[in-house]
Amino acid sequence: MKVFITRRIPDIAFDMLGKEGVEVIFNNEDRVLSSDEIIEGAKGCDALITLLSDTIDKKIIDTFEKVRIISNYAVGYNNIDIEHCRKKNIIVCNTPDVLTHATADLGFSLLLAVARKIPESDSFVREGLFKGWAPRLLRGHDVYSKTLGVIGAGRIGGEVLRRGIGFNMKLLYNTRSKKEQLEKELGACFASKEEIAKRSDFIVLCTPLNDDTFHMIDKSFILNMKKDAILINIARGQVVDEKVLIEALEDKKIAGAGLDVYENEPQVPERLKRLKNVVLLPHTGSSTFKARDDMAVLCVNSILDILKRGKMPQNRIC
Repeated sequence: MKVFITRRIPDIAFDMLGKEGVEVIFNNEDRVLSSDEIIEGAKGCDALITLLSDTIDKKIIDTFEKVRIISNYAVGYNNIDIEHCRKKNIIVCNTPDVLTHATADLGFSLLLAVARKIPESDSFVREGLFKGWAPRLLRGHDVYSKTLGVIGAGRIGGEVLRRGIGFNMKLLYNTRSKKEQLEKELGACFASKEEIAKRSDFIVLCTPLNDDTFHMIDKSFILNMKKDAILINIARGQVVDEKVLIEALEDKKIAGAGLDVYENEPQVPERLKRLKNVVLLPHTGSSTFKARDDMAVLCVNSILDILKRGKMPQNRIC
């Protein structure tokens, strides 16, 4: 049996597949493959391990000769044409749960970094500008006892809210349906998106990307935010209308933003890079040693369930 991996992932995946006698073909270059390269790599393969940066569309799926399962090395799977996979009886899996805490940690780290101007302060010291304590130097925003609004209160969003407890924050959340368990455990309150925009000091986006959430953070939403509010996006770049956000940051309509994802990733607008009231990360929400290893293990186990164990993976999407 043969597996194609579109980009090198942690070695534990190769070790597991090798022990099961599965042949592995992989892209050893640190770049995203073209459609034609994915088609070529998948020839004769029984399974694929793909990344969120790989677009697995109808054109590619229709070329598969033997592929029975696509295991996506990510929680999200909007990069794959799920409906067409379903028509072709190709199983699709993702990697839920194992990166929840790492991504929530990163989201709250971004919140703190923007609020307290940590990257700007680091640069200030490295550039030799620090001449001693000063009363007006690099003043930031308080986090303790402020209001945290989370849009998308799934696994990751719930954990972001949980981290707010340690800062005695008032917790608001928005999702498709109320989360009674979150309300009971954390004292979080359900609120409309409009209420979250108006009442929150910090807004963290954790929602999946779909037709309902595309450009959900638009001009109307941002203009409803407090002038000293901070927006954090650890969801998907297209959830935010990036041009509108840039204008709001430039005009100081909001205090700042922390972004781990971008609308046309990996392109990051030069206007964003020039702003001091935004912290920019290279999509590293799940980038811890443990989380990335656990993702690899989950991807491989999904494939082995289908190819070797004769059972359906628990993390099956379709």
